[in-house]
Amino acid sequence: MGNVVDKLDFTKPIVRRKIISASNDSSMATHIKIEGFEDLVFDEPSQHGGSDLGPTPLTGVLSALCACEAVTFNRTAAEFDFDYSGIEFSAAFTIDIRGRSGVRGVVPHFQSVKVEAQVSTFASMTDLEKVVEETEARCPVYNLIKDAGVKVETVWIRKTS
Repeated sequence: MGNVVDKLDFTKPIVRRKIISASNDSSMATHIKIEGFEDLVFDEPSQHGGSDLGPTPLTGVLSALCACEAVTFNRTAAEFDFDYSGIEFSAAFTIDIRGRSGVRGVVPHFQSVKVEAQVSTFASMTDLEKVVEETEARCPVYNLIKDAGVKVETVWIRKTS
């Protein structure tokens, strides 16, 4: 029988563990296996020595940011009784490729990330701001990128049409 509890005890860590496997055949393409899903492939564009089999790893991180913000927003909106019908994301990053090319002192990750999120809702701006504030405080990928020292600019737009 599993554990039976009245409520979660947030005074103690609640740790979840997820496992993936990845393999690379000495090319630019890496095949990712996640239990229960089709395999993913991250690759580089052919002009950078890859085979165009999938998005780049950095594009994958940017995609994960949008997906994580969407999931976190959804959970937070439910808690705040905030009604919305969807979010459309557009995101971009800048990188100084000298870092990944081996130039010491130049960070090899994102220099900046900009995300635009259009939230379809008739709720007030004040209510949207509350959900956004809590979403950004809770979103694991957003905070991972921000805590890495990357300049993250997110524009949340209330879309009422």
